[in-house]
Order: sequence, then C-alpha cells, then structure tokens
Amino acid sequence: MGLEGAVRLAYRSELAAIEDEAQRAARYEELVAKMYEHGKAVNIAPFLAFDDVVDPADTRHWLVRSIRSLPPTPPRAGKRRPNIDPW
Repeated sequence: MGLEGAVRLAYRSELAAIEDEAQRAARYEELVAKMYEHGKAVNIAPFLAFDDVVDPADTRHWLVRSIRSLPPTPPRAGKRRPNIDPW
C-alpha cells in the first residue's frame, strides 16, 4: 500500500468529518506530505535496524563488494549428480 492509501485508511474518519471538499482535500494533501516527510528512508532506517542507507547510484558497488567479501566456495568432491534417474 502506498502512503496515499495509508493516509486514506488511517485518517478515514477524520477526513469524512470534514464537510467542505476543498478543506478535506487540503487536509489530505497535508497528511500525505507529512507522511512522505516522515517516511523517508533516512528517517525509517534507524527503526528497522539498517546500518546505512545506500544511494541508488552506489547500489552496484555495494552489491559487488558484498559478493566479493564472501568466502570462496569449496571445490566439488565426487560426481556432480550422484544418482541418475532414467525416467
């Protein structure tokens, strides 16, 4: 669910209580803007125990660095497929 849907669901009764459509739309836009400001990754990351927020432009660099830091896979011993099913 997007933030817009979350605002409509969470503030449904508050928005329904506003009779003027222009005021209701203004309050809705205010709540959505507040949620976008509060829902940025930099604000949410500490609560979800992320160590850092990665800039999307640096994603490839960090993925390659993570994969290269893994220990090498041990060489295969024995047959690749020990059992062959003829069916």
